[in-house]
Amino acid sequence: MIKYIFFVLYLISFTCFGQATLKDPDYIKANYNKFEYQIPMRDGKKLFTAVYVPKDQSLKYPVMLQRTCYSVSPYGPDQYKTALGPSSQFLHDGYIFVYQDVRGRWMSEGIYEEMTPELEKHDTNKAVDEGTDTYDTIDWLLKNVAGNNGKVGVWGISYPGFYTTTALLSRHPALVAASPQAPIADLYRDDAFHNGAFMLVANFGFYPGFTNRQDGQPTQRRGKEFEPGTEDGYDFFLKMGPVKNTNVKYYKDTIRLWNEMLDHPDYDQHWKERNVLTHLHDIKTAVLVTGGWYDAEDLYGAIHTYQTLQKENPATPVYFAMGPWVHGGWARGNGDHLGDIGFGGATAPVYRENIEFKFFSHYLKGTKLDLPKISAFETGRNQWRNYQTWPPKEAEEKQLYLLPGHRLSFNQPNGSANTYDEYVSDPANPVPFLAGKSMDMDREYMTADQRFLSGRKDVLSYQTDVLDQDITLAGNIRADLKVATTGTDADWVVKVLDVYPDTAANDQWTGKGVQMAGYQQMVRSEAMRGKFRNSFEKPEPFVPGKVTPVNFELQDVLHTFKKGHRIMVQLQSTWFPLIDRNPQTFTDIMKAGEHDFKKATHRVYTSKSHSSYLKVRVM
Repeated sequence: MIKYIFFVLYLISFTCFGQATLKDPDYIKANYNKFEYQIPMRDGKKLFTAVYVPKDQSLKYPVMLQRTCYSVSPYGPDQYKTALGPSSQFLHDGYIFVYQDVRGRWMSEGIYEEMTPELEKHDTNKAVDEGTDTYDTIDWLLKNVAGNNGKVGVWGISYPGFYTTTALLSRHPALVAASPQAPIADLYRDDAFHNGAFMLVANFGFYPGFTNRQDGQPTQRRGKEFEPGTEDGYDFFLKMGPVKNTNVKYYKDTIRLWNEMLDHPDYDQHWKERNVLTHLHDIKTAVLVTGGWYDAEDLYGAIHTYQTLQKENPATPVYFAMGPWVHGGWARGNGDHLGDIGFGGATAPVYRENIEFKFFSHYLKGTKLDLPKISAFETGRNQWRNYQTWPPKEAEEKQLYLLPGHRLSFNQPNGSANTYDEYVSDPANPVPFLAGKSMDMDREYMTADQRFLSGRKDVLSYQTDVLDQDITLAGNIRADLKVATTGTDADWVVKVLDVYPDTAANDQWTGKGVQMAGYQQMVRSEAMRGKFRNSFEKPEPFVPGKVTPVNFELQDVLHTFKKGHRIMVQLQSTWFPLIDRNPQTFTDIMKAGEHDFKKATHRVYTSKSHSSYLKVRVM
């Protein structure tokens, strides 16, 4: 994941993710003047801001603002970005583009807080958060940058997506449009942990390079990438041992943000303060929330930011766009495939040209807008769908049951026998999350063929009969499991797969040595750390041998399982090194030692009295 993350961060810093043509760098220099400012905030700290203003001053232009923790480089009034705005269309249409290093990062003053806690009340004139920093920035720009038309739009992907969400909390009257894209919404649930399970490989590779400074001294210095000396992440993390060894062997307690995760494995006040969703009320700004069905980092953030904004601000225009993309995939490239799976053509340009550009153009320049509230790409059938609500009102809630004999059906199990399937989970031999060797969180894992696990006895598979008609799932998926374990803790990983028929043919995206006949495509997957089954704040041990409910969300999908395919559900208790290993003994896993890791036998019940099922929404 290390190289991929730094590639993404580099692209984010240049804002357009490969969208610029060869002519754009020259166009920028010929048509824009660049200015650099240290904009004062209400508490006296100054934030470094780069402003690109059209040379043609015969018109007045709206402001497009991006606030980022990934650097507004290149620095220097004569050093120009090679791309401006969300896409090349914005550049040629004429906007004032503004980029700002957020408080405590790069060339801005202050101390950096990861997902700065937002204040509901600002009791003093010097009480600050990202909302006040955005307000002060907008106010300064409108008063000091010539040629603006008094309207401001904000956009950003990932962390800049979070800063776009917090821009809404500025509630500045000039902020008329904002697009949080793959926004981090709740750091505990988005990037750090998934239902309490620690996202190991992604976070381990991220923080060394992200940590370019930990003080109040502005700098252009970049963080140093960690060099593991191997591409075999599975072997590397097994040899590393428990998570606490990240500091014992490598980081030596030098990375503050890394230690904050290790010090807070439960959903305590530290994380609650970093949940921006609780503040999204009284919003008047029009919003376009954007995400990707295959976003391994912030799928939760996009879906829940939209849902919260829509619920808490019913009179505000809130739009939602979801496509078949990885993290930020709509802003770069074509979005025509992921791994072996094609999407029937280029999907990303559809978003950039027909959704994003038109949204901002309408609210900032007054052009006509004919945009549905929901623009969602239906995978499987590979077509765009428009809805007025999400999930669609037409979707009917049903239960997809795990049955004896490894069958899967919408019909409830019958009979009186207390049936179950069981497996031995060994932390010393965890189930890999992808085939092959990699130190990265390879984004392709989210659609990858799962047949590489067919020989493992610690993976349970349940599948339907061959479908005699198309079945479309639209909306959230919830796992309701009845389980038991011989240990006192366990992880539960649930995966929903689309099993292709034996007649499926290869196409241009099929990888070398891969056969689409019988392909087991991952559609949705998620983990649950069992001790958090009743509360993320107060973990509880399992009682060995006791049948116990474990319920959790897998997040939303819009996918059609075609006639002739099958639906498969897989269950397992390790997913390595995507998530860290659970010792399967009730303990603080971040401080666990080698002696805490134990084999355990897990049962998944398939009987009428103890039903395990997925709650889905079927069109």
